[in-house]
Amino acid sequence: MLTVTAISRSFGDHRVLHDVTFEVRPGRMTGFLGANGSGKTTTMRIVLGVLAPHGGEVAWRGRPVREGERPSFGYMPEERGLYPKMAVGDQIAWLGRLHGLDRATARANTDRLLDRLDLADRAGDQLEALSLGNQQRVQIAAALVHDPEVLVLDEPFSGLDPIAVGVVLGVLRERAAAGVPVLFSSHQLALVEQLCDDVVIISGGRVTASGTREELRERYGTRRHELVVSSDAGWVRDLPGVRVVELDGPRAVFELDGGDDQDVLRAALERGAVRAFGPVVPTLDEIFKEAM
Repeated sequence: MLTVTAISRSFGDHRVLHDVTFEVRPGRMTGFLGANGSGKTTTMRIVLGVLAPHGGEVAWRGRPVREGERPSFGYMPEERGLYPKMAVGDQIAWLGRLHGLDRATARANTDRLLDRLDLADRAGDQLEALSLGNQQRVQIAAALVHDPEVLVLDEPFSGLDPIAVGVVLGVLRERAAAGVPVLFSSHQLALVEQLCDDVVIISGGRVTASGTREELRERYGTRRHELVVSSDAGWVRDLPGVRVVELDGPRAVFELDGGDDQDVLRAALERGAVRAFGPVVPTLDEIFKEAM
């Protein structure tokens, strides 16, 4: 397990991280969410040892990360940092050698990854000859070539078309299924909701929410209920302790303000058939906005 405990960091007089604490469990995809400037990238750089924390620690397998262990981590930065005029296959294999692989293993891993990412036919091309989406796939291959024990990805889906997203999703799920802890950030919340097992939300350098998708949905989803009846549902507005949030003919979404959801259900049944009734499961986008 990768554990971040009470991490703090300042740049000059500006403190950008305030006791950031979360964990990334083996075999699970953890979405790290926050607005621009919230502290995501700084936290990731501290996990990778690119920056030093001013307080707290990063632990791997129950002890502080040792310098010799970080080469076993895989990192994809948000900014593209590969060599534009170097052939794709040679570049990925060379990066594998830098991580300690022998020549044959580095080349075999490169060929396997490029094939898996639908880039096998571009192995001999210079990076700059590829589209931005394909360059992003190469960045992902660079993070994976040495079979990392921990994977940290900053905006891995940026610039990818839907087909490429599906390919990358499959590769990341395979890594998680093999027991690798995967931490990734993304502004594409619908995609994160589809992919992640756990969520960490950071705002202003502080973790404002964390847990599994189910835990966060339960925590933020008990306030609203949906009712669908066979006729107009406007009468719900007149019930005591009920505040209607959305009303569209037979459908009403409401919040309880001292009322009881079962009172609403009984009132609906007295008026006729009830087509649907229950708590509204919030989207990750709604949870994100409320937790920020």
